[in-house]
Order: sequence, then C-alpha cells, then structure tokens
Amino acid sequence: MQGHVYSRLGSFGGSAGTPSPPPPPSPARGGGRRTPGKGGAARGSQEAAAAALGVAGWGAAARRAAWALLAALLRRQAVFLFAPLLYVAAMLLYMGSLPLDVVPRIITRSAPGSVYRSPQLYARLRADMDADSSADALATVWRHTYKAGAWRPCISNMTNSLPESNGYIYVEANGGLNQQRTSICNAVAIAGFLNATLIIPNFHFHSIWKDPSKFSDIYDEEHFVKHLQNDVRIIDKVPDYIMERFGHNITNVFNFKIKAWSPIKYYKDVVLPKLVEERFIRISPFANRLSFDAPSVVQRLRCLVNFEALKFANPIASLSETLISRMKAKSAESNGKYIAVHLRFEEDMVAFSCCVYDGGDEEKNQMDVAREIGWRGKFTKRGRVIRPGVIRMNGKCPLTPLEVGLMLRGMGFNNKTAIFLASGKIYRSEETMAPLLEMFPLLQTKETLASDEELAPFKDFSSRMAAIDYSICTYSEVFVTTQGGNFPHFLMGHRRYLYGGHSKTIKPDKRRLAILFDNPRIGWKSLKRHLLNMRAHSDAKGVELKRPNESIYTFPCPDCMCRVNRTAHSKPIHAR
Repeated sequence: MQGHVYSRLGSFGGSAGTPSPPPPPSPARGGGRRTPGKGGAARGSQEAAAAALGVAGWGAAARRAAWALLAALLRRQAVFLFAPLLYVAAMLLYMGSLPLDVVPRIITRSAPGSVYRSPQLYARLRADMDADSSADALATVWRHTYKAGAWRPCISNMTNSLPESNGYIYVEANGGLNQQRTSICNAVAIAGFLNATLIIPNFHFHSIWKDPSKFSDIYDEEHFVKHLQNDVRIIDKVPDYIMERFGHNITNVFNFKIKAWSPIKYYKDVVLPKLVEERFIRISPFANRLSFDAPSVVQRLRCLVNFEALKFANPIASLSETLISRMKAKSAESNGKYIAVHLRFEEDMVAFSCCVYDGGDEEKNQMDVAREIGWRGKFTKRGRVIRPGVIRMNGKCPLTPLEVGLMLRGMGFNNKTAIFLASGKIYRSEETMAPLLEMFPLLQTKETLASDEELAPFKDFSSRMAAIDYSICTYSEVFVTTQGGNFPHFLMGHRRYLYGGHSKTIKPDKRRLAILFDNPRIGWKSLKRHLLNMRAHSDAKGVELKRPNESIYTFPCPDCMCRVNRTAHSKPIHAR
C-alpha cells in the first residue's frame, strides 16, 4: 500500500526536491511469486488484473484468426471467382420459387413539368380563383423606373450635306414583318456607313407568310425617304443608265452571299471594294446579316430608322388608331388601360415545337401532317430523337390560351381586365379559347374590334395584319410575350423608347410555369404567390440596361443615339 501511495503523490507532482520511490514490480515480470502475508485486498487486485489480461488475450486470438482466414483466401484467389456464380444461383432459386402467373408491377413517374396537365389544374382551382376578391393589379403593376437617370431618346438627323455616293446597293428583305424590318434598318445602316445609295428594299415572297406586299403597302415610303435624306441617299429604283450595263436584268448584278451576323468590318473590307468597282451590287438574302455589335454611327442609324423613319402606311395607321380607341373604350373600368398578349398557338407553331398537349391521336396525326407540309423531312431524319417532355421542361412549348389565362389571373389581373389578343389563327380555337374567355370575358382581337368591311383590305396579307397587331400592342399598359421571336423583341424596344426606358412587358419564366402547372398538389394561394413574384421579376427586368451584343432594336441605347457629331472614325467612306 505504501508503494501505491507514493505512486499517487508522484503522479500529481509531489515535492520538487524529493525524488519519488520506484513503482512496484509488474506482475508479469515478477516470476509469479506470491508475497506471503498479504491481505484480501491485494489478492482481489491481482485477480482483476488477471481477468483483464484474459479478455485481451481473447481479442488478440480473434484478430489472429481473422488475419489467418484472409491470408488463406488471398492464397486461394479462385474462391472470389465463384462469388458471382453463387449470387446468380441464389437469384435463380428465388425466382423459381415465385408463381409464374404473378408479374411484378413497375411504377414510373414522369418528371415534374414534362406533361401538359393545365386543364386538370384549372378545373381544380377554378372555384378558388373565382372566389378571389383581390384588387386588380393593372393600376399598380409597374413599380420600377429607368436605372440610368433621365431617359433621353434623343435621335437627331444630320444637317450636313452628303458626299458623292460610292454606288448603289439593292437588298432583298426576307421573312415576316419584323424580320423584314430588321433588314430595312440594317440596309440603311450599311448604306450610310459605306456612303452608298440604297434602293428601296424589295420584299421577298415567302411560301410560309405568302404575302406579296411591297414596301409602300406596309410603310410610308415618302416619310421614310424624307426623314433620312440627310443621312442616307434612298431612291425607289435603279437609274436606267446603270441597269443598261446589266441588260436590265437584276440577276446579272453581282450578288453577295453574306453570313449571318457579319461584322461591319466585313462590309468595309470585302463589300466596299466590289461596290466601288461595280457601282451596283445586291445582297440577297439580307435578314440578320449584320452583327449587333457595331460602331455608334451604325447603331444611331439603326435606331433612327426603326423608331423614327419607319411609320406604317396610312391605311394601316388609320385603322390601328381606330381600333386602339375602341380598345380603350372597352377598358373604361380601368381608365382606358388594357393588356396586350402576343399568343403563338397557331398550328404551324405547335407543330414546329414538337410539344404534346391533350388532343391524343388526333392531335398527333394533325401535327405530323403539318410538319411534313411545312418542313418536309426535317423532323423525320434518321437518328433524330424528339423528346416532348424535355422540350416542355426546358420552357420551349408554346403556352396555350388556358395557360395564359391561369398565369394572368395568378398575377393579380381580375376578370374585369380588358385584354387584346394579338395572334394568327389559333389551333383548335373553339376548344382552346373557351377557358381564356371564361377567365377574361372582355377579351378582344382585331377581328372583334373591326368590322369585316374594315378588315377586308388587309385580310389576305399576313404582314399588314401583323402591323395592326403591332400598333395596338404598342399602346397597351401591359404587353405579355409568350414565345419569343422578332415581334416581341421589336415591340419591347419600341415600348422602351416610348415609355421612359421601361418595356412594360411581362416575360414569364416558362420553365417555372411548366413545373407549377404540372403540380397536382399546389393550391391557389401558393400558385398566386409564385406568379406574383414572376410578375415583379418582369417589372425589374423591364428597366434593364443594354448589355454587350444585345439587339439595339430591343434595348435602345441613348448614348448611341445622342452622339450624332461625326468623328474621324465615323465619317462615311469615300471612294478613292
């Protein structure tokens, strides 16, 4: 016991000057001799130590046995080759014990947002939607303002006289109304940059739009030429003495096949020398043949043409003004404010998207026929895989009229809101338009606002009809785009130009919509909360500034428009 007491004292430090006595000898080293005369406590301590050593011995023995077994298996590696065979044999025995008349059922679930279930959602939420008595959002929809200070859309014309022309440029504008508009703006910008004389652009007849309209049928040609007279020379036809060199045949004129989105440097380095040499060139086709990234002199001309020089011809402008007045009259409860929706649910749009809706086999057959007529062989090429569910999840499917109605009601617009619908012929219109009319009974189209006699001069011309839609949408309080394309991009820019830098446009997140409309458990309050957030996001995006390589037609740039004094790098190029 004395040794133990000394050991404890030493372990806690003891006296600094007194050495601790040595510890008692270990039992393992003591030769097994017992010290006579010890008490029962000593014997108990030794028995406990012996028991602990016994447990430790068993643990060591188990580890030695495990290592021995592993070593044996490693020396007999062939044993591992039989493990898969044993597993397969066990599975076969198990499967053999199952009755043959029972087939396991495999449950598969579609990914969220991959299936069109909006009709079921509308049926389930309609009662809650109709019971919602919230105030209409039309009066308070826009809260953000232009971020860069005062909006200054200060396009000015040049006052200097033009130098001698380097030659004549003839372009063929292809596509629909707004694709042709791109061609016109770019043609003027290039002609001004190259100091060339521009022939009034020719509109290429297209098998899809089937509109034979000329420039003067859609735009006020006199205003166009006069408004640009100090910036670019524009004439309606090539002089006879020039055409004599080419046998009065336009196809004999050298034609440039220019790549899409070519930089302005290409026109200076490649097109200009040929223009100076030939004195007359043509560029066909011409849509999207100039990059968005261009010097300020080019951007200024683009904006000047798009927002000031291009005005619709008088017949289109007059009818549009009449229909706008009628639309405001039908919006009396909201002080003449209305929503304009650009709906792309025509048959060709649905067919091109390859999306699946709720029409079953009949819809599939109709879409297959429409795709083959419009894009022969494009969708049936070997190796082409079409995944409608993935297309829907990626937000690429055109919104149906029902989905547009659900979205707008969820964004806070009540059933007394007047809506103007800009669209072509809606696919299965009697069936698909019914829910939208239930949600918004004050909905109008140009066909309902105008009489048959008023529309008769325009009815067979798709571009002229689109021009009427464009005008009515321009002066709406809210514009809703549902599918993208040239129409909404130009319109958003025009609205920014007119409304202090704010596009006043709702551009929904269609990926998010696909998930929301495919949720079988979502309630009306939850859906409305998501859609109100989406509306607020569009409000904030409406005042965004132009980013590099963005279209000047969608994001008018005040700095580009205000810098009208030509510097050394922006002077027109003279012939040498």
